[in-house]
Amino acid sequence: MKYIILTVIFFYVSFGFSQTKLKDTLNTYKKRVLETTEVDFLMSYYRQEGNHASVTGGIGDETLTDITPTFVVAIPLNTDDVLTIDAGISTYTSASSSNLDPFDSSGASNGNYDDDDDDNGGNNNQTSNVTGSPWQASSGASSQDTWGSVNVGYNHSSDDRNTIWTTNAGFAAEYDYTSIGFGGGITRLFNEKNTEIGLKAQVYLDTWSPKYPTELDSYLEAGEDLNNGFFNGIDILNQDGNVIDKNSATVWSPLNTTLIQNKSRNSYSLSFSFSQILSKNAQFSIFFDVVQQKGWLGNPMQRIYFQDRANYYIGNAANISNYTSPVNRDVFHLADDIERLPNSRFKIPIGARFNYYINESISLRTYYRYYFDDWSINSHTFSVELPVKLKAGKFTLYPTYRFYNQTAADYFAPYEAHLSISEFYTSDYDLSKFNSSQYGLGLRYTDIFTKFKVFNFGLKSFDLKYSLYNRSDGLKAGIISTGFKFVLD
Repeated sequence: MKYIILTVIFFYVSFGFSQTKLKDTLNTYKKRVLETTEVDFLMSYYRQEGNHASVTGGIGDETLTDITPTFVVAIPLNTDDVLTIDAGISTYTSASSSNLDPFDSSGASNGNYDDDDDDNGGNNNQTSNVTGSPWQASSGASSQDTWGSVNVGYNHSSDDRNTIWTTNAGFAAEYDYTSIGFGGGITRLFNEKNTEIGLKAQVYLDTWSPKYPTELDSYLEAGEDLNNGFFNGIDILNQDGNVIDKNSATVWSPLNTTLIQNKSRNSYSLSFSFSQILSKNAQFSIFFDVVQQKGWLGNPMQRIYFQDRANYYIGNAANISNYTSPVNRDVFHLADDIERLPNSRFKIPIGARFNYYINESISLRTYYRYYFDDWSINSHTFSVELPVKLKAGKFTLYPTYRFYNQTAADYFAPYEAHLSISEFYTSDYDLSKFNSSQYGLGLRYTDIFTKFKVFNFGLKSFDLKYSLYNRSDGLKAGIISTGFKFVLD
């Protein structure tokens, strides 16, 4: 993929520079779309806490931290054309994801099993030394990961600056998937540039490199034999805490041993936008998207537990009664299946913005969006921002507030609330019914003269913002973000 991206960059750069001399000679009277190269450096730090981890079936530690540095470079190729390169990474640690293999920290994955042949059933509560817990982060490979992406965009403006064509292509990858994206769009300005209409199409072709809960993966690798592979020498407990006889008729096994067959997850979107300047103080815009997703839309890392199937555990029998409480640090419920969802999803968001310039110091920015899809999720989003210019002129303080609520997907149920006769099921609380509020405060510095210099780049703006997020299901998060915009002198 990297060779495709380099080829695209080479083509655009070569084409742009080959046209520069002729265009600049014939059109010296035109104002350049972008006067000089601009570089944006963006960075954010995110931390969340919660108790509905989806990897462990809707309960468990959701602690997650994420750091995301990104560079965006905009290069004027000539009077009319701009090349943009956007590259960044996201590196995170996740207690939930770490429990893809909850037994890793106990040494289970290294073969340190209790092989004392005491797994003969009866009322024997002695267990092997292998433990795990949805409330205890594991040290497995999935506990941290780095996502990386690069996107190349090309913009061409017509001579009268009333038509703008855009194209883009990009690539992203992380622990369990890769993604290729490409698209294009057109923007048309009318009415002395007071009216703007935009149309954009985008395609993402994703491929899973699926990772499964260790007990399901190991069960299949051992030929569905609980006396081989990972399970060799590990005691399995029933709901009463008794060690089961692995050779009996009543033993643990997953409901469905068929895992991902189609590893693609593709998304296709068409976006329309309309913007109108209503007066010297007011601007209004509307937009809507049509999104179609196809392929494996569930997450193979996420466990499912059914209320109509017997429960089996690995670890300390004494804590089975405390399983759903954070006091449980050493017993783990073996999964019944992985999340399974329909292989298609149709989504439509419709939104509007209204911005009003109150006076030289204060502006009002509002946003509303209604969303619905064919999984029965309906949501409303409302946000407001009130930028206030401080007396110094170069600084702007902007408080923000965002409210969101949604209905649950047809296929959602909490831990152990699904029935095994269902075709589709998820315990991911992102698909549950909830509402959330986000409060933020930002500070922006702007210097159109770029007096502060770093090498040959002048600082055009600086932005710092902190937001606090609270969700009705108990998820809490904080994010601090910053951005620097430099222009080449």
